Amino acid sequence: MADLSQQDWEAQLEKDTNAIILDVRTEEEIEEGRIPNSINIDIYKGQEFVEELEKLDKTKNYYVYCRSGARSGQACAIMNSLGFDKAYNLQGGFMNWEGETE
Repeated sequence: MADLSQQDWEAQLEKDTNAIILDVRTEEEIEEGRIPNSINIDIYKGQEFVEELEKLDKTKNYYVYCRSGARSGQACAIMNSLGFDKAYNLQGGFMNWEGETE
């Protein structure tokens, strides 16, 4: 797991052809906007969150974000414990995101 600044996260993501953007926020938070092309698995769903993670391809590189960076940091740690080697946490989360949104 690595905590990346917005600039590093975005720059690395741009060059990464094996990337998946993972949003771990709630549905209500997503209504406020999201980073384009992201998939959502709500970390607050507990065991269901883990079950959904286990369906994902562990060979991909995951760029993970939440509102502030705390939950996505936890999600990256969970992902690492499940065997995901490449999970990158967006420091500051969506509330500090200055890139494109939808």
